[in-house]
Parts: sequence; structure tokens; C-alpha cells
Amino acid sequence: MKDPKIILAIESSCDETSAAIVQNTPEGVKILSNIVASSADLQAKYGGVVPEQAARAQLESVIPVIKEALKEAQISQEQIDAIAVTQGPGLIGSLLIGVETAKVLSLVWQKPLVPVNHLLGHFYANWINTGRSEDQKIRRSERSEVPEFPCLGLLVSGGHTDLVLFENHGKYKYLGGTRDDAAGEAFDKTARLLGLPYPGGPIISKLAQTGNPKAFQLPRPMIDSKDFDFSFSGLKTAVYNLVQKIRIPEDQNIRNPILRFSDIPISPKLSDLCASIEEAIVDVIVKKTVAAAQKYNIEQIIVAGGVAANQRLSEKLTKSAKIGVARAQIFIPPPKLCTDNAAYIGAAAFFNYRSEDPLKIQANPNLSLDNHTLQP
Repeated sequence: MKDPKIILAIESSCDETSAAIVQNTPEGVKILSNIVASSADLQAKYGGVVPEQAARAQLESVIPVIKEALKEAQISQEQIDAIAVTQGPGLIGSLLIGVETAKVLSLVWQKPLVPVNHLLGHFYANWINTGRSEDQKIRRSERSEVPEFPCLGLLVSGGHTDLVLFENHGKYKYLGGTRDDAAGEAFDKTARLLGLPYPGGPIISKLAQTGNPKAFQLPRPMIDSKDFDFSFSGLKTAVYNLVQKIRIPEDQNIRNPILRFSDIPISPKLSDLCASIEEAIVDVIVKKTVAAAQKYNIEQIIVAGGVAANQRLSEKLTKSAKIGVARAQIFIPPPKLCTDNAAYIGAAAFFNYRSEDPLKIQANPNLSLDNHTLQP
């Protein structure tokens, strides 16, 4: 068939269940609807995502979410040209909900089905037209409305921290990624060490606003390595050791007393520690990204993933890129498109359109960027 104009996209890689209707227009990818149902409140009770609970919640939400997306977009199934779905990576139970639902709809509605790499999809939030007034808040110059090739992609999320060199749509080179904890994971795990609720990243960033980022000397793992890999497990260990030293145990019989750290009235110290944690993570990300842009002579950097919404990262990357890379332009999606949602899955499908036999598509929790699954 000819290139699709309207796509129904489904995303279910973790604890969000999302369906979106996106349209490819001369002005760019337009969101007609983007519905997200999240079980985050349920997961927060356990300090993180419980895979089985996430899948159960998605099983209940997936059909209502799709119906709501169609209703809000005022689009019928006959007007849908193709269906896009997150194939992986992610939690296998969650992925299966989205993939199997998409396969059924593809067969029943007789629509082409496009599997999308969730990690690659994150980057395509930068190709979505959110309206010029909003774009002006997130674009760092007026030279381009959407990214141009070649460009450097920085993915910073709960499970991934990756640098990718894009030569064109679907044609990219994987430069490096996390060897252990990703940036978002480092935020959440250190927040847990401080007794802060899940998800901890946004809370650390909020507390950091009133803290001193130089108050605590924390390590910047691999910041001076010659490659483009990341590691944040050492930072997590350093925070653990630091908190053990500065806290005052209230009950020596508590099995894990460190989780009661936030119960102690030391708000200024807590803010300083949050600011120091955030600064350490951001410093590593920014230095590696700018170094990659310099090495490959790249003038445009696209940022994606949940941590892309971090204001300190945005500020430091923009400032450092202008100093380290001539005429560098930074693209960062609006916060609502940084976290998991189906809109960018649909956008990725437009630019990497390759329909496959629905019966042969399988959820792949181990899908990655460095296996070049979508590269021609």
C-alpha cells in the first residue's frame, strides 16, 4: 500500500497503556489523540514496577484506551491506514498485551501492522508537531523546526542511557550505552535510599532546586573514559555509603534503616544531597554527549526518554553544547512526550514504515538499539 496517513499506535512496554491516533501531514506528524492509562500509583505502593501487576492493569485498560483514542480523534476504524505497536524492549507480560491486541486488530480490520522498537520510538517525539508556540519553548534555535540529518541521539530513560548517531531514518550507528544502571534507574534507586517514594527521579529534581549541588562530593563514573558508555551503579553505592554515615539510626533492629532516612528532620541536608546526586548524573551525560557531537562533527542533538524532562539536564546540555559544538541545536520534546506514550510509536512508524505479517510478529523484551533491528 501507499504510505499511511493515519496510524493507530499502541504502547505497553512497562506500566503505561497508551493508544494514539497520529496523522502524517505536510506540517509534520500531528497528534489527533494520545490516551495514557498508568498503574504508577499502584506501583508506587511497592517502590517500583511489579511486572505481573502492570500486565494485569494493562489487560484491563488496553481496549478502553483504544476506544477512547478513536473517540477523541473522531476517527473510525475504516479511516485507519495502519497499526503500529511497540514490539520491545520492555516487560514481557506488558509487551504481550499490546502486541497481541495489535495483531488481532490488524487481522480483523485488515490493516498493515508495523512493529516498532520502543527505544527508537522515543527519539521520534522530536518529529511530532506540537504547535509552534509550544515548540518555541523547547527548541534551542529557530534554524530547524524538526531535526535534520546527521544528528546525535541521546536516550535517557528509566532503563536506558544510549548515544546513537543517526544518518537517516532507520539508518543509525550505536555509539554506546549503560553498562549497568541507567540514568533514570540511578535517580529512582538513590531516591529509594533516601526514603523517597517511587518514582523518585522527579522528586529528587524538585528537592534539588533548593539544594547545593556542591555540598557532597559524589563520583562521576566513567566521565573521563574514551568511549561513550555509561555506568551509574558506583554512584548509587556512594550514596548508600554516604547516607549510612550521616543518618542517625532510630532503631538498630530495623532491617533496612536507610529507608527511614527521610523521617529525620534534615530537609536542607536532604535537598543538598538530592542536588548533588542530580548534578553527578547530569555531568556525566552532558560531557559524554558533547564529546560524541564533537567527535562526529554533529550540529544537532536530539534528546529522548523520561529523563529528558529533567530541567537541569536541559540547561546544562544546552549551555555546554553551545560552548563545545559550534552552532549546536538541541531538540527536547515537551515533558508529556518524554514519558511512555503511543504518539511517538506512531511517529516512528511513519518514518520507518515496514509492515510485517501479524502472525509472525512476536514481543521481544530484549530488543535493543545496538542490534540494528530496524536498520536497512
